[in-house]
Amino acid sequence: MNLLDGKLVSSKIKEDIKQEAAAFLKAMGRRPHLVAILVGNDGASETYVASKMRNCELVGFESTNIHYEEDITEELLIAKIKELNADNQVDGLIVQLPLPKHIDPERITEAIDYRKDVDGFHPINLGRMQRNLPCFIPATPYGILLMLQYYGIDTAGLHAVVVGRSNIVGSPMSILLARNSSPGNCTVTLTHSRTKNIKEEVLRADIVVAAIGKKHFITADIVKEGAIIIDVGINRESSTQTKSGYKLYGDVDFEQVSSKASWITPVPGGVGLMTIVGLLKNTLDAAKGSVYS
Repeated sequence: MNLLDGKLVSSKIKEDIKQEAAAFLKAMGRRPHLVAILVGNDGASETYVASKMRNCELVGFESTNIHYEEDITEELLIAKIKELNADNQVDGLIVQLPLPKHIDPERITEAIDYRKDVDGFHPINLGRMQRNLPCFIPATPYGILLMLQYYGIDTAGLHAVVVGRSNIVGSPMSILLARNSSPGNCTVTLTHSRTKNIKEEVLRADIVVAAIGKKHFITADIVKEGAIIIDVGINRESSTQTKSGYKLYGDVDFEQVSSKASWITPVPGGVGLMTIVGLLKNTLDAAKGSVYS
């Protein structure tokens, strides 16, 4: 078993981003700038946004966290997004999900200028991604591709099974792995909660991308010997054994599955760290105008 070490890869890529950000500052007289909007007081969301802001600081970006109470109206939120869209000093703009029930996430996503959509969720970015055109790729799938690339894993001709069809991870991941690119050129099966015989599908996979949001859903008995296992799951459970008061578990039973896998990501220390890298790279590209000039 070889570890797909998100800590190692992310630190190396962030060092490259830091150097590029310093060159951008020298050339442009300002830093790449990411704005994150957080609505409400969801503990996990607050943790994620704080991590994004901290990582911006580490690589030399400017970052702004705008925090609204849960009762903000959809209209006021969209008005703020439009204001940030028009601000030439803002390169990347993200609205942390999930949002309160009275706010339609699709309307919010579509309100963001696709040229500042560094989360890669806007329909224009998703459409361009499907056609293999320059775009901002959703940060988690982008991070996974960067990890596979770093380790030089040749995915061409392999059978990939993606477990989970979310617009954030599962669906874009299935498209990216099937594209005529590297990493890519896989035969892809996209499975989800309604898939019949889902375990038999996983057992056929050379690559498993687990993004279904269920603790230890992928067990050793449904994994083929030598499979590449990418665990996107972040399942929080209360714990008295940690300072934070909770413990993170993946969608994969790492202890069992690692003995059969050729490559595997840990949780924590795997895909989550690469998601941040994907976001930082998108933000840098947005600042440089290298995707949309």
